[in-house]
Amino acid sequence: MKKRVLVTGGAGFIGSFVVDKLISQGHQVRIFDNLKQQVHQGKKPDYLNPKAEFVLGDVTKSKELYEAMQDIDVIYHLAAAVGVGQSMYEVAHYVHQNSFGTANLLDLLVNKEHDVKKLIVAASMSSYGEGAYKCDDCGVVYPPLRKVEQMKQGKWELFCPDCNNPIKPIPTDENKYQHCNSIYAISKKDQEDMVLNIGKTYGIPSVALRFFNVYGARQSLSNPYTGVAAIFMSRIKNNNSPVVYEDGMQTRDFISVHDIAKANLLALNSNAADYEVFNVGTGIPLTIKSIPLTLAKLYGSDVKLIVTNKYRKGDVRHCYADISKIKNKLGFEPTVNFEQGMEEFINWSKKAESDDKFEKASSELKKKGLL
Repeated sequence: MKKRVLVTGGAGFIGSFVVDKLISQGHQVRIFDNLKQQVHQGKKPDYLNPKAEFVLGDVTKSKELYEAMQDIDVIYHLAAAVGVGQSMYEVAHYVHQNSFGTANLLDLLVNKEHDVKKLIVAASMSSYGEGAYKCDDCGVVYPPLRKVEQMKQGKWELFCPDCNNPIKPIPTDENKYQHCNSIYAISKKDQEDMVLNIGKTYGIPSVALRFFNVYGARQSLSNPYTGVAAIFMSRIKNNNSPVVYEDGMQTRDFISVHDIAKANLLALNSNAADYEVFNVGTGIPLTIKSIPLTLAKLYGSDVKLIVTNKYRKGDVRHCYADISKIKNKLGFEPTVNFEQGMEEFINWSKKAESDDKFEKASSELKKKGLL
């Protein structure tokens, strides 16, 4: 059955792919986006699907949001301020946009007339903090963040919180305690907690999808808070050495935006998703140093990687997804391998960015000390 769908943040990197996927399946789509200056420079991106209706507005403004909700069956709530580092000095902005923006949406669903029958929210792996680990003596353990004293000694790996023996990372499942280590992570946890709470209370089927490290075409090259892949790519393209912290062997789960969009559609089409939380990743850990090495290979670049052996307070050592739940309940299988996805990302950047635009993006990154 075809539905009328509202996608908040639908002009964004992830949102626009979800919009494309919805339209390809015959749904009627309305995009609601504030075209934030940092990401969109206040302009509608060229890649927006012309078959989608576009409404300019902000989720923190009740009147604008409620008007956009009219005659809507399903809401994808993807609108959010993104970026761990920035959230630590723009605290009020992140809480207002993410936590209050979601509260505003839910307040309208509770207190106003509407036709909404399902709500899907973009959550984040950042709410986990450190991932799950296995101790030979104590079994599965969930260590806290590493202490500064340990980092100063260059001891990058973690130790069992119970017996202090070395431990090994394992896939992190949805039952792990969420140990938020940034305002961004806290606000994303707020979003999923509030959506599921109100959904259950008022009988509105709701789903939280915890995205891991998403990359791909349409990712902003001028916004330094949208992912390390874009920063590494910008440095390599400018013949500057990519810089990684610690020893570069920390791991993350990088997933193509195409697979993220597919997971979003599975959540819409399956009742098994209702009132559930799902990891959305590949289940494959990749070292941080392997990202720029892969990019350099694809670019045919001989720039050398700089491994600083320095640390950043609050950084997580290992976190990658256990995706058995979304596989078993929704039939999700990631299909884009990392090298294929990075090649597409590079090709898109070459086509989408004119020399002037890329120079502007590079200039912004330089100002922020990232190039």
